[in-house]
Amino acid sequence: MIEPSSLVYVLVLLATGIAVGFACGLLGVGGGFLMVPVQIWALSSQGIDPTLATRIAFGTSLAVVLPTALSGCRGHSCQGVILWKPGIIMGLSGLSGAFLGGFIAAHAPGDLLKMLFGLVVMLGALRMLFAPSLQPGQTSGDSSGNMSRKSLLQYILWGTAVGIVSGLTGIGGGVILVPAMVIAMGFGMLQAIGTSSVTIAFNALGGILAYAVNGWGVAGLPPYSVGYIDLLQFALLAGASIFSAPWGAKAAHRLPAEKLRAIFVMLMIYIGLKMTGVLGWAEL
Repeated sequence: MIEPSSLVYVLVLLATGIAVGFACGLLGVGGGFLMVPVQIWALSSQGIDPTLATRIAFGTSLAVVLPTALSGCRGHSCQGVILWKPGIIMGLSGLSGAFLGGFIAAHAPGDLLKMLFGLVVMLGALRMLFAPSLQPGQTSGDSSGNMSRKSLLQYILWGTAVGIVSGLTGIGGGVILVPAMVIAMGFGMLQAIGTSSVTIAFNALGGILAYAVNGWGVAGLPPYSVGYIDLLQFALLAGASIFSAPWGAKAAHRLPAEKLRAIFVMLMIYIGLKMTGVLGWAEL
């Protein structure tokens, strides 16, 4: 069993945090699809029950997503690609959705949660893979708030739906939201990545509240936990990710949109296959 003080344990979580922060800035995602598999491994290695480990991973992942997304948001704001009103509208809708999703996940079996996590990630990858060419474009609303009633309703519906999935799977929701913003809402790729960083911060906050409340007093939690949020993992992951998120944001503005999509899709497919157990079944 690996103790929390183990050098390997600490180094793996720090390295994951760096990757998460970079992915958040580069791709407009919270990084939960990178963190959760590593967190489940780390918790299971301490002898924690698999279902409990999955819930803790989801709750702690969302806790890390919040400061990471805010850090990435700052980087994209400096580049002027964030559309604030759509991001905030989707975020406020997502906050309530994420609380509901977190409540459901806190009472669902661990294997079901992992399967759902993997399927959500792969569906997001497929949507992005078959999207039209991702050239910078106009959205149905702009940063000054000039949006139609139809676009406002679209933002609310997408925000709520992605928020529910965020709470259910412990991810910020960017793996779904970025493709949706590009394909369904007409955002340019960089606009979608930048604006997504605003929305997923709200999603993370809703999920944090749900996992903290529903995990309060549960037996078998690691030391220094607030509900299903492991403060040791949070400190290691968030401490590393906050510093690397601006690096990813800068890189996003130097890479062509199609290369961003290729990175996005490959990473999502791998994580999805891993979490659904397909790679294990194929002995890969």
